[in-house]
Amino acid sequence: MAASAMNRWTTSLSDARPVSYWLDDPGRPEARPALTGDEHCDLLVVGGGYSGLWTALIAKERDPARDVVLVEGREIGWAASGRNGGFCAASLTHGTANGLARWPKEIKRLEELGAENLDAIEAAVARYAIDCDFERTGELDVATQPHQAAELRDFHQELTEAGLADGLELLDAEQTREQVASPTFLGALYDRDGVAMLHPAKLAWGLKRACLDLGVRIYENTPATRLASNGGGVAVRTPYGRVFARHAALGTNVFPSLVKRTRSYTVPVYDYALMTEPLTADQLASIGWKNRQGLGDSANQFHYFRLSADNRILWGGYDAIYPYGGRVRAEHDHRPETYAKLAGHFFTCFPQLEGVRFSHAWGGAIDTCSRFSAFFGTAHGGRVAYAAGYTGLGVGATRFGADVMLDLLSGERTERTELEMVRTKPLPFPPEPFAYTGIALTKWSLARADDNGGRRNLWLKAMDTVGLGFDS
Repeated sequence: MAASAMNRWTTSLSDARPVSYWLDDPGRPEARPALTGDEHCDLLVVGGGYSGLWTALIAKERDPARDVVLVEGREIGWAASGRNGGFCAASLTHGTANGLARWPKEIKRLEELGAENLDAIEAAVARYAIDCDFERTGELDVATQPHQAAELRDFHQELTEAGLADGLELLDAEQTREQVASPTFLGALYDRDGVAMLHPAKLAWGLKRACLDLGVRIYENTPATRLASNGGGVAVRTPYGRVFARHAALGTNVFPSLVKRTRSYTVPVYDYALMTEPLTADQLASIGWKNRQGLGDSANQFHYFRLSADNRILWGGYDAIYPYGGRVRAEHDHRPETYAKLAGHFFTCFPQLEGVRFSHAWGGAIDTCSRFSAFFGTAHGGRVAYAAGYTGLGVGATRFGADVMLDLLSGERTERTELEMVRTKPLPFPPEPFAYTGIALTKWSLARADDNGGRRNLWLKAMDTVGLGFDS
């Protein structure tokens, strides 16, 4: 990339606010007061992102008499739930390819459960009048290299033979550019119904309001610092009081779990995104995009991009940064070198938009596990349930995870709790310095594969064999 081009493209970042576009909203609700003193309840939910909010909401839907308390360490939706791309996918397995490789005997049912879960999210958005710009527009998985186009064709054939290609359409370069005009697009796999676009922070705030309306007591700026058994229930300590509950559900995801033995199953990986200023009618016409689908490219180091309700383009992904030691810290939330890289990639994809400026640039941590999709379990004699490891596809899958946690706490066997995906755990990450070295080597190998026609080296093949990988 020429220095002059880089300088020209980085100029587009000069006015970018270092905050998530979704959270930079004058309609952001006021935080609820912190917990002071002790509380008692039937169910305590720890974490005020999607995972915790869906758990609290569904718990009240299942049993309106259940007394539910939710505690959040900061404000509702401030972390991953307010910083993601706003892609709400039906997949529960981080894509069909990952699910097919890991749970081939269950994949058809997992796909059906995922579709039912996305339908249920859409229904809840309507039932509770959540104004979150929900658009079921689908997604294009685009190829930008010849080997990626070939891989998409092979994958579509594999899905067809497995009976998993319903709703998927293979597009050639011309058909893809008719949907969205980029000179880099060489083909695509079009999922017309399995992905929705939404405003992620407004979804979290809408779920908060729905929970309150159903009688959930929410305490913000109330971090849970310790969990212990207490008679026939559990006790959770917070800075100014304790919560005594019959059961607890942990939706803390990327943050250190109160069940310490599960901490090795996840690592934080930082992802970054840019948001443009609103496009003019002429700018929007220059790229087409009339059907407003979400897009992602097929590289190992991939980009995801989509239109907002006011016709901005969110452009994110590519760099996935693991901090040594796996600590979640605010200092990792911004990475100017990644913003500059993303800006250059954006204008390579859409050269007709040169001159557009970015209004926001931000980052945040994803709870990544070695199988890329959520894992579940119980602790403290079945009185505590947890779900984590969504690896960037939690906007939709966290609702399914909430159902799983509530099923586990009920002590009853259900179709969900009998799934192999639910009954098994991912491989844990090794301690440092092995985790950092392994992740760095995997990232380097994935980048080499992108530049080498998709050919995977011995390291990646070994990781595939043992089921331990790395993805954003």
